[in-house]
Amino acid sequence: MWLDGPERFWILTFSTGLLAFSAPGGLDLMAVRLFVLELFCFGGLLFVCKHKIKWTSVPIIYIIYLFWLVVGLTYSPAPGYGFRVILKYIYPLLIMLFASAAVRDTQVFLTAGIGARMVALLSICFAFIPFVGKLVPGVFWYGTARAINYISIMIFSLGLFYYTNEKRKNLIYTILFALPCFVWVFRTSIVGSLVSIMAFYFIKYRVRSLPIIAGVLIAGVLAVFFIPSLHKKMFMDSSISLDQFQSGQVDMTDVNTNARASMWEHLENKFYVGHEMIGSGTGSVQNYMYNNFIFGGLKVPHSDFVQMRCDNGLIGLVLYGIIAILIFIDCFRTYHSFRNQGIKLCSLVAGASMIGVFVTLYSDNVVNYSMATLSMPFGFYGMMLGLKQNKNNI
Repeated sequence: MWLDGPERFWILTFSTGLLAFSAPGGLDLMAVRLFVLELFCFGGLLFVCKHKIKWTSVPIIYIIYLFWLVVGLTYSPAPGYGFRVILKYIYPLLIMLFASAAVRDTQVFLTAGIGARMVALLSICFAFIPFVGKLVPGVFWYGTARAINYISIMIFSLGLFYYTNEKRKNLIYTILFALPCFVWVFRTSIVGSLVSIMAFYFIKYRVRSLPIIAGVLIAGVLAVFFIPSLHKKMFMDSSISLDQFQSGQVDMTDVNTNARASMWEHLENKFYVGHEMIGSGTGSVQNYMYNNFIFGGLKVPHSDFVQMRCDNGLIGLVLYGIIAILIFIDCFRTYHSFRNQGIKLCSLVAGASMIGVFVTLYSDNVVNYSMATLSMPFGFYGMMLGLKQNKNNI
C-alpha cells in the first residue's frame, strides 16, 4: 500500500509516543519535543493534509475547554506554568484532529496500532531484562506512564483477538500488556485496565455484557485480597481480610493512599476552597509545587482531577469529563451503526481505552505524559472519525 506524507507522519508519531528521549535534557527536552510535534500537527492540518478535519461535538467541547484554560491564565499567579499546562492539553486535540484528516484506510489504522504495540513491547524488554534499562536510560517514559499506555495497547490487542484470525498471538499480547501493572503494583493502572476491559465488552455486547462486567469486578476484588504485594500496598492494615470487606467493615480510611489524600486536601484547601467554580488559575498547582518544598519535594499532585479543580474549578473538570463521555457515546453508536470491520474495531478500541485512561486521571499525572498516555485513546478516536469519512467504509 502506498502511503502519502500525512499518513506516514501519523504512523510515526502515533507509534512512538511511548518514547521519551529524556536523556540528557530531562523534562525540558520533552517539552521541546512536545511543542515541535504540535507545530508539525498544526502545520500538517493547515498546509499538507488533503482531507478535511472531521468536526464533532468532541473537538468543539475540547476547544471550549482550552479556551477556559486560557481564561484561567488571566487570574493565574503563574501564567508561565499555565502555558506549559495548556501545551500538554493541546497535544491530544491536535492528535485527534490530525488523525481525522490523515487516516482514511483501515490499513493505516492497523499499521499505526501495531507500530505502537511494537514500541510498547520494546519498552517491556527494557523494563524487565536486567541492566538494559540502566545501560540506556531515558529512552521510554516512566513506569507509571508506560503502564497507562499499556491500557490502550492491551485493548487494541483484545480487539484484534476478536477481529483477526491471529487469535493466539493477540491473546498473548493482551495478557502481556495487562500484567505489568500487577507486577509493578500500580493500583491506578490496574483499575484503569479493569475498567477498560469492562467498557470493551459493554460496547461490544451492550446489556449482555453485564455477567462479564460482574466477573471482571469480582476478579479485581479477589486480586486485591489474594495477590500479597497488592494487598499490602492497598491497605493501611495488612490484616484486613475479604470477610471484613464483604461485611462492610472496610472504608476509604483503611486504604493506603501513600499520603496522597493529605496532599490533595492541602492543595484543595489552598486553591479550590473559595474558588469552587473557576479555581485559582491555570498553572497554580504546578507553580506552588515547583517553587515550594512540600510533601517530600513532590512536583506533581498525582491527580489530574485535583489539579483541574484547583486550577480551573468545577467548570474545567466538568468540561473535560464531558469530552470523555462524548467520545465513549460516539464510539458506542459508531460500533453498532457501521458494518465495516475496520470502523467497528477502531471504535471499540477508542471507546474502551478512553474510559480506562480517563479513570487513571483520578490518582496519576496522566496529562504530564500526554505523548504516551492521552495520545492513544484520542488518536484511536481520531482515526475512527477519519475512517468514517471514507465512502467505501459502510
